[in-house]
Amino acid sequence: MALLSPILASTPAPPARTAAPGPVPAKVTRDTAVDGVRAILLGVVVLLHSLMVGVSVAADGSPILRNAMEGWDGFAPLTWILQIMPLFFVLGGFASYTQWTRQRAKGATTGEYVAGRMRRLLLPASGAIAATAVVLAGLAIAGVPAEIVATAGFRISQPLWFLGVYLGCSALVPVMVRLHERHRIRTVVALATGVVAIDILRGATGVTAIGLVNMAFVWLLLQQLGFAVADGSLDRIRRAPLLVTAGVAVAVAAVLILSGAAPADLITALNPPMAILVVAGVAQAALFLALRPRLRTWAAGPRTASAVGWINARAMTIYSWHMLVVAALAGALLLSPLALPVPLSAEWWASRPLWFAAALIAVAFVVVRAGRREAARETRAISVGTGRATASALLGVAGVVVILVAGSVPSAWVVGVILVLAALRLASACGPRLAH
Repeated sequence: MALLSPILASTPAPPARTAAPGPVPAKVTRDTAVDGVRAILLGVVVLLHSLMVGVSVAADGSPILRNAMEGWDGFAPLTWILQIMPLFFVLGGFASYTQWTRQRAKGATTGEYVAGRMRRLLLPASGAIAATAVVLAGLAIAGVPAEIVATAGFRISQPLWFLGVYLGCSALVPVMVRLHERHRIRTVVALATGVVAIDILRGATGVTAIGLVNMAFVWLLLQQLGFAVADGSLDRIRRAPLLVTAGVAVAVAAVLILSGAAPADLITALNPPMAILVVAGVAQAALFLALRPRLRTWAAGPRTASAVGWINARAMTIYSWHMLVVAALAGALLLSPLALPVPLSAEWWASRPLWFAAALIAVAFVVVRAGRREAARETRAISVGTGRATASALLGVAGVVVILVAGSVPSAWVVGVILVLAALRLASACGPRLAH
């Protein structure tokens, strides 16, 4: 909590009781720095998951598919660069605040906003989940060893935790923005207290499942920080205090790790999420704000702006499909006559640039094709009540949870896609397709 105070206390919180918000301030607009960094972060996610894929052949000729980073001592320090999900949620909060306040100023209701977000998130995901269900079922029918099918299903399912959490956070944006506007400090304190309390309770009892409650507290808290970035209240903080805040956050994280309160591997800290992710988020947000002017200049370049625009317009499609594509490439390697290097060997590291290039090209190809299908499936927006929009969000989250819990079983993907399609149906119109 103390780490958040230098940032959030820069402007006084609005009175507890205020009139309904008026028109959106002029400062609430798109930020090229935010767009540029979000595109970079998405690229980091794809490369990280590609790095984790390890395929090889055992002495008896049987295929091996595993997380190549497991057991590598160098991975923990690397996660301090690659663990970008805290900043992802901060910048996601920025985007959500901007979208909702604009739509609200034009008269949109909570139900309409939430339904729109569900359509935007679930349409790409539904295609990827359905394709995964078909692929896994096909592998099982073709006689591929059950362990390989289970491992593939499990690995592909893991990144979907983000979709489940983001669906929930997006559905709560109207409520959380209202709290941000009326009870800013109290909301942050309540969420931060919840994060710390859950970590302490989890550590005291040894029950890891307790930490799942922080799926809400951690990510909602980082989303609230994004609201503070979006409303302009942090603009007055100068570069030096921001760098000091980042430094203090890193020091606090080091204390948490050295004391055993948090793991040194920040990817491990995701499941379930821990307080150290909030600390990392504060450091990342402070560094982002300190570099924001330079990032804006960089993102304003014509070529950069074009690439950033392409990536962000297809962000959920990229996220939804990339792991299936990477797993398919791994399967192709296992079927090829190539001699596969042992993961983490010198030969394996030397082959990573080529592997990354192949993964990025394949993901881009699939995203372009999938994007066309998604455009054809889009439906016109309709007026959606809050109850229907809430049901859509709950069904979407339920579909993701089913896959996360039992993703190693192909039938779980079938159940998941049914729930996701039902959620999309609730949030969508049954009218004619949009012209593209």
